[in-house]
Amino acid sequence: MTNKIYIFTITIFVLAGCGTKQNDDRTEFFPKTEQKPNVIPNKENVWVFILAGQSNMAGRGKVEPIDTIPDYRILTINKERELILAKEPLHFYEPTMTGLDCGLSFGKELLKHIPDSISVLIIPTAVGGSSISQWINDSTFRNVTLLTNFNEKIEIGKKYGTIKGILWHQGENDATDQGTIEIYNKQLKKLFTLFRNSIDNSGLPLIIGELGSFSKTDDNWQVINSKIEEYVKTDPNSYLINTNDLKDRGDRVHFDSEGQREMGRRFAERFIKRHE
Repeated sequence: MTNKIYIFTITIFVLAGCGTKQNDDRTEFFPKTEQKPNVIPNKENVWVFILAGQSNMAGRGKVEPIDTIPDYRILTINKERELILAKEPLHFYEPTMTGLDCGLSFGKELLKHIPDSISVLIIPTAVGGSSISQWINDSTFRNVTLLTNFNEKIEIGKKYGTIKGILWHQGENDATDQGTIEIYNKQLKKLFTLFRNSIDNSGLPLIIGELGSFSKTDDNWQVINSKIEEYVKTDPNSYLINTNDLKDRGDRVHFDSEGQREMGRRFAERFIKRHE
């Protein structure tokens, strides 16, 4: 018995040491468990939203305890494609980089404006560093085949509810080259046509977030924003949210935690007010 106790104590010590070594500020408040809904809502009572784009949609903000408090009416999926209660981070494609995204904040704000009978299913598809041409061409990037993965997640959304919109934030990658900057609005049209065809809804709302105003190459980022504005003027079912007052996390690339939460709120408000 003494030997068994001694071995057990040493094992716990080693595991605890490993856990401490592997933990860091990024994952400090990541949820330790998943929660599945006690009851899956009726399909007609579920509004589905897809998160798509690159790292500022995938999320690089600091997850804090407030971001892991679930609401039984806000659902997402895990990497096994199972329905779970939404806790940040929602994205799971880049486990060594992902952080706080805008999804849960979007869901919480949306609940303030919709009937109590409606639940919200938020499905992540964004992959950091991906260019718009990689999305259009269904390229495999960071082990994710972008458009194929999007289409697979669309089918999950259709299984559980009605797809009501897509939240899009991307363009930092395309801002690095004058050629991709120049055609960005045309590329948006190509990609969003593919998205809507996949969902079989030519009038599906698309809410597009501007790039931030904190880049070392801010002139290029602002030209991308002007291309987004050009596109929105041509598409009556696309809508823009401004981000020029939001701050970065210190790297001049990614929104900080409060910026992510505010972006989620703005996505929700713009969706609700889209017909005004």
